[in-house]
Amino acid sequence: MDIKVGDQQATAAEQEAIDRLLGDPDSSWRGAERDTEGHHVARAVGAPGALRHQMLPALHAVNDALGWISPGAVNYIALRLDIAPADVYGVATFYGLFATTERTGRQVHVCVDLACQIAGPAGSDVLAAIDGTHESPCLGLCERAPAILVVDPGTPATQAVIAPATPVQVRSAVAGDPIAAESPVEMAVPQVGDPTLRPEHGLVLLQRVGVVDPTSIDSYRSHGGYQALRRAIEIGPTAVIREVTESGLSGRGGAAFPTGRKWDSVARQPARPHYLVCNADESEPGTFKDRVVMEGDPFSVIEACTVAAYATGCTTGYIYLRGEYPRARQRLEGAIAQVYAKGLLGNNILDSGFDFDLSVFVGAGAYICGEETAIFNSIEGFRGEPRNKPPFPVEVGLFGKPTLVNNVETLINKLPILLRGAPAYMQFGTTGSPGTKLFCLSGAVARPGVYEVEFGATLRDLIELAGGLPEGRTLQAVLLGGSAGVFATPDELDVPLTLEGARAAGLTLGSGVVMVLDDTVSLPHYVQRIADFFRDESCGQCVPCRVGTVRQQEVLQRLAAGADDEQLALLTDIGKVMRDASICGLGQTAHNAIESAIVKLRVYQ
Repeated sequence: MDIKVGDQQATAAEQEAIDRLLGDPDSSWRGAERDTEGHHVARAVGAPGALRHQMLPALHAVNDALGWISPGAVNYIALRLDIAPADVYGVATFYGLFATTERTGRQVHVCVDLACQIAGPAGSDVLAAIDGTHESPCLGLCERAPAILVVDPGTPATQAVIAPATPVQVRSAVAGDPIAAESPVEMAVPQVGDPTLRPEHGLVLLQRVGVVDPTSIDSYRSHGGYQALRRAIEIGPTAVIREVTESGLSGRGGAAFPTGRKWDSVARQPARPHYLVCNADESEPGTFKDRVVMEGDPFSVIEACTVAAYATGCTTGYIYLRGEYPRARQRLEGAIAQVYAKGLLGNNILDSGFDFDLSVFVGAGAYICGEETAIFNSIEGFRGEPRNKPPFPVEVGLFGKPTLVNNVETLINKLPILLRGAPAYMQFGTTGSPGTKLFCLSGAVARPGVYEVEFGATLRDLIELAGGLPEGRTLQAVLLGGSAGVFATPDELDVPLTLEGARAAGLTLGSGVVMVLDDTVSLPHYVQRIADFFRDESCGQCVPCRVGTVRQQEVLQRLAAGADDEQLALLTDIGKVMRDASICGLGQTAHNAIESAIVKLRVYQ
């Protein structure tokens, strides 16, 4: 027997929002009217749960239109998707952007995460204290901290960001006043137009940001767009994979897995179809590079997805985009429509016989969905909880089929590799870490933003590129890799930023976060926020992470009241258990930054 939320019925507006997405009900068991005698009528009814992959879009449809998801809406979604109401409710309550308690009118979400927390007098603590706001984890606007996300429910719903935000602007937003347009995306790339940039190298991954019109495919093509796809089709899938393999490209999401090996593994799988997922759920506090690429050069992401799909035999792809990126969504969806119109997506692309469909799948506020198997569950309509591995995604991934998962930065690296060739690509960087890397600089630097440098640059180089610290400030530490990363001390500024160099120094490049902390930052307060983040973002599936992140946060609260060797030992034990026994990377890395703060920065000693 299904567990029912109750007998509440969806309102006409809720039904309309859901039917607009799903179409008219095809059966009276799924919301259509019964016949004149009261009998059920079924027409082309599919298998039970066959529409489950429409779960998140249906929840978005209601939440966007009305501002929240009522019990009646839960029941109607369950009816339309042929799923138990308890399942719908379980998914709806998993995601931070969905509300299951009544919340109408404008919603103002204030980022309370790391970069916004240390953003001076107008930091997140000040903004979040204003009546009518909701606290939010990192919004991915760290170069313009502090930041807020404003959501106006409706048909269609509208989203906007204000960054940097002042208390006056937040109160104005809460009052319902119009929101000013965002600053141009190229403002987040200080190297654009930089006369000191080495002309023999220049920008590679960011070369078109601020140069092309991100809303025009013709502008993109006039600057070399779609030459890489033509080159890929000219040389064939096997040669494309060989070129990527020989380039030495590794994943840019943090794990640094060899990209060519992953592509080859997917291509060799006999099961069909193959799926591609572009992981654009960039939720690591301090990370915003993928957002800048999607906003400033969206066609490159689409072309890179198409090249990867061609090489690995994928026929369907999803760009899994975090729900807090309204401009990136607008740019990507607009770009995809133009690409279809030009015949560069869909059937028989470039007369090659290759078919590929690509769409944007919008997440709903869950850090854990940056984990590749959690993305699969989310797209399939389940709670975004990671899966046990093996089997690995290259064998059994989305909908149980072989799946290629790469993040945005990893994918766009394929374009210069194909156009320039692997040997030319390997002229950048080092032998062990070829190519360039995008770093997200925020915190106490004069020019925060996304910086592209060759592997081998140092932290000192990056901080100098960003204009150094404000006058009169001294460096206290640098957080590398975000909440899941580690702290570097002022004595480690000359460590080469390569995979091998960071590993040898006990550091991590992670997702490219470089958050500079000066002497005004309260390290105990900062470390506490890291613990709060992991406690809130744990999906709760496995005990080591679900319990460990809570206990870790509690111990830090006690340590803040006074150092205690017994509590420090307990904290170490908790960290070891999470690292050794958690299912996924969230629990396995939830202690890293905290451990380095205690051991290297001696925060509580």
